[in-house]
Amino acid sequence: MSFLRSIWVMYWRQLLRFWRLKSRVLGSVITPVIWLVFFGMGWSSLFNSPMASKLFGGLDYITFLAPGILMMSVFTASFVSGVSVILDKERGFMKELLVAPASRAGSIVGRSLGDATTAIVQGLLILALSLPLASGIKLGGIPLAAVSAFLVGLTFSGVGIFLALRIRSMEGFQVIMNLIMLPLLFLSGAFFPIDGLPGWMKVLSLVNPMTYGVDLARWSLVGVSSFGPGLDLAVLGAVAALSLFIAAFCYERATLE
Repeated sequence: MSFLRSIWVMYWRQLLRFWRLKSRVLGSVITPVIWLVFFGMGWSSLFNSPMASKLFGGLDYITFLAPGILMMSVFTASFVSGVSVILDKERGFMKELLVAPASRAGSIVGRSLGDATTAIVQGLLILALSLPLASGIKLGGIPLAAVSAFLVGLTFSGVGIFLALRIRSMEGFQVIMNLIMLPLLFLSGAFFPIDGLPGWMKVLSLVNPMTYGVDLARWSLVGVSSFGPGLDLAVLGAVAALSLFIAAFCYERATLE
């Protein structure tokens, strides 16, 4: 019961914490919308040709881009969850958790689940805002896209927590976060198909978990896929479980220093 109670308490705390930070909610919505409107609509005018349509699976560019923007929103929100770990360390809350008679693993699982849930909410809100622009989105694919978003959220909330446990300062975490996030985003297929990439870049894309999240979301929402939903789900499930395990393992061995 201590394990389950720890999961629930930390899960609910992360939800409340997200809701109370209005600026974070607003910023998490505005940034992807800016990408969708300015990047998507700007480039769509350049890709308005039969050859370009074939490159994007028969889709107009903004419809191709919309699932990628959904996953970008989830990825960013879940990765940034490591910031809350840094803040907890700076404010002394982490010490209280470490000495509390509660399951450490349960605390990390609950934190990750809470962060993944808030990431899904942000992502689905972005998807709703993109519907007037991306006419080819299938509403029936939203549940599977939400599953993809949840697995990506779990994966990168675990990565964010792992990094935050290893890094002492907020500045250092932000530098490392930006260094990791940009390559993962641009190698995920969110903005352009990975099939046309140079060989070495395509290899990097294939070992990028975000690639499979974007592919599954795009398959469920617009019917275009590079790998198929079965492989996407298998890879995302395995990587999410591994990420959560590593974060919990490191937290179990965290010290009060």
